[in-house]
Amino acid sequence: MQGSFEVEVFFDGECPLCVREINLLRWMDRRSKIRFSDIASPTFDTSKVGLSWKALMDRIHGRLPDGTLIEGVEVFRRLYAAVGFGPVVALTRLPGISHALDWSYKVFAKNRLKWTGRCKEGVCSLQQPAE
Repeated sequence: MQGSFEVEVFFDGECPLCVREINLLRWMDRRSKIRFSDIASPTFDTSKVGLSWKALMDRIHGRLPDGTLIEGVEVFRRLYAAVGFGPVVALTRLPGISHALDWSYKVFAKNRLKWTGRCKEGVCSLQQPAE
C-alpha cells in the first residue's frame, strides 16, 4: 500500500449522505491520515480489498495500514480519531453509547438506499461498476 495513512475508508460515492460526510472528513484531514476509496468508481477494484462489492455496499468498511479490515461504527471511530477527535471517540466505546451507535448504524446501513432516494417503486437495486 502506498503512502502513510491511519485508516482507509471504502465509501459509496453515489450516496449523497455518505459523500457529505466524506467531504467533511477530507476537509478535516489536514494531516492526510485518511485514504479515501470510492467503491462506486469504475476504477475501483474489489479484488484489492478481499471483499465482494455487495459486502462493501451493505455496510461501511475500512482498512488499517497492516491490512486489517474493519467495518461499521469502528470505521467511523478510526476516521474521527485520525482527524483529531480521539477524546470524543473514546466516549463512543462506553457500553451504552457503543450499543446505541451499533444499533443506529445497522438501521442506517439497512435503509440508506431508500433514505437517499436510490430506490424506485420500492426496489433498491444497484449496478455494480464494471471492473
